[in-house]
Amino acid sequence: MDGTARTFLSTLDDRQRAVASFAFDDPERARWAYVPQKRIGIPLQAMDAGERAAAFELLGTGLSERGTQLARGIIQLEGTLRELEGAAGSLWGPVRDPELYYLALFAGPGGTHPWGWRFEGHHLSVNVTDLGPHGQIVAPLFMGANPARVPSGPQAGTRLLAAEEDLAFELLHMLDLRQRARATIATQSPGDILTRSVPEVRPMALAGLPAAEMGIAQQRQLRRLLELYAGRMADSSAARQLRRIDEAGFGRLHFAWAGAHRPREPHYYRIHGPTVLMEYDNTGGGANHIHTVWRDLENDFGGDLLRRHYARQPHRR
Repeated sequence: MDGTARTFLSTLDDRQRAVASFAFDDPERARWAYVPQKRIGIPLQAMDAGERAAAFELLGTGLSERGTQLARGIIQLEGTLRELEGAAGSLWGPVRDPELYYLALFAGPGGTHPWGWRFEGHHLSVNVTDLGPHGQIVAPLFMGANPARVPSGPQAGTRLLAAEEDLAFELLHMLDLRQRARATIATQSPGDILTRSVPEVRPMALAGLPAAEMGIAQQRQLRRLLELYAGRMADSSAARQLRRIDEAGFGRLHFAWAGAHRPREPHYYRIHGPTVLMEYDNTGGGANHIHTVWRDLENDFGGDLLRRHYARQPHRR
């Protein structure tokens, strides 16, 4: 296993290591979720300062600096949500807990490749599969924000996922009427990302406006949006994802929109191509609740790369 993961495990006692560690082929590895629920692994609330520092250092091997800051922001926002819902008398208040984010490690036989880990809690799921010479896959990668815009209190006006919303609206409004009609696949948002938290994305028809039918400035804006999402991952993982998208044909990407064409009303969009599916939804809470996800259509949880790895390197059961 990577030295950063070993360092984290070394900070734990035997009981904690048992709670945090699973076999790589454990079915739990693909049972990811972004809603409040009971999770496997060791939560932040069970870690001391040194263990937390080691956990976030591991997180930083899968995410870029921006991605790590977003993850920390999502955790902090959970405390803000608890305060807002508590003040409103919501029954959800007690389950909004920034301490309930869990780290689970999935080790191969003898600590060899492949191995992986997941850092997960409400509105955050970082799933990393390390295949050694075949590289690292950071997918599925889910990040959400509720509230998308903090309405009151010390953090009033904060928009954790502002760029994900603003760049997309800029692209939408760069389209002419014909292009915008082609991009719009529904007049209402679906209410959430369509793929939810399924372990494997089922085939979905390409819909919306192909990048090949965009002008140069529009294509550049689409690439900016694409790079924004890829940029949540560690640089090497992001570069690999973007290279595969280009090799499959950037022009084959489709930009699809559903719902309102202006902010603060329910809306949804996705970028879908042969290798990737990115979804964004802002519907709940009066269009103040964002869900976003990056799915690698070939290599979620290792996918094709993992099958190739096993085919080339025999492993003991």
